[in-house]
Amino acid sequence: MIRLENLTKIYYTDGRRKLVADRMNAVFPTGASVGLLGRNGAGKSTLLRMIAGTALPTSGRIVSDGTISWPVGFAGSFHPDLTGAQNVRFVARIYGVDTDALVDYVADFAELGDSYRAPFGTYSSGMRSRLAMGCSMGIHFDTYLVDEVTSVGDAEFREKSQRVFTDRMQRSSAIVVSHSMPMIRRLCNMGAVLDRARLTVFDNIDDAIEQDRFRHELERDKRKWNVRRKMAIGSFGALLAFGIYYSLIGLFVTEIQAKLMAEFNSIVVTVIGALTSLLLGYYGTSYLFDKDKLK
Repeated sequence: MIRLENLTKIYYTDGRRKLVADRMNAVFPTGASVGLLGRNGAGKSTLLRMIAGTALPTSGRIVSDGTISWPVGFAGSFHPDLTGAQNVRFVARIYGVDTDALVDYVADFAELGDSYRAPFGTYSSGMRSRLAMGCSMGIHFDTYLVDEVTSVGDAEFREKSQRVFTDRMQRSSAIVVSHSMPMIRRLCNMGAVLDRARLTVFDNIDDAIEQDRFRHELERDKRKWNVRRKMAIGSFGALLAFGIYYSLIGLFVTEIQAKLMAEFNSIVVTVIGALTSLLLGYYGTSYLFDKDKLK
């Protein structure tokens, strides 16, 4: 069982205050596998590190009645000058397990060959992941902390890691962070959603996934609304500006148009009148005095 009691975590980046946990209270029962959900940057990995004991809370505490792993597959604590085998032996002594047994297990699991006896600082990222995952799986914990375990190694190694980890879950609890909902559903029976420094625990993982999905859709709709609102305000401003502009010059344009039309109409009327008078005068007179001209 893991219990969070008034857990608060605040840190500062570039002078800005970031609240990760705000008086958080929650209980993760023994035997439960909890999927920890939330948007990127919500603080899921920070919460895992606090539960693991590698990060300290600002206030409050975390209480557990069993052993808790470091984040599965995490290689950040290995010493670069020690060999892979020496690092594993050091971890075994810290956790009080059989050193030779763990060294042999990791050698078989990680499949590093002669590189197992080479300095850890010379390892590639894939080799580091293999060593870390083997070390994690070689020690039994009451609760495993998992942060994107599926990203470890190549496809074949990931498949083996997932198979071994699934077997470990038959006898242990877990708190799992992953963007893969199929993996969350496969490994977890409970869920917890971290949002705005508050944690909501659900007894059913599907309820947690639905809540997280609803929150994502709400955030997406909010972003769309903000974009549309800004576009609408911009469009209204542009229309208002054009309206004012044309309103100001409209009187001037209308006045010019009116004068031009008046002058044009006057000319047209004058020309038509003259032609009419001319025609009527000519043809009328001819008709009266010389009808043959009309034939």
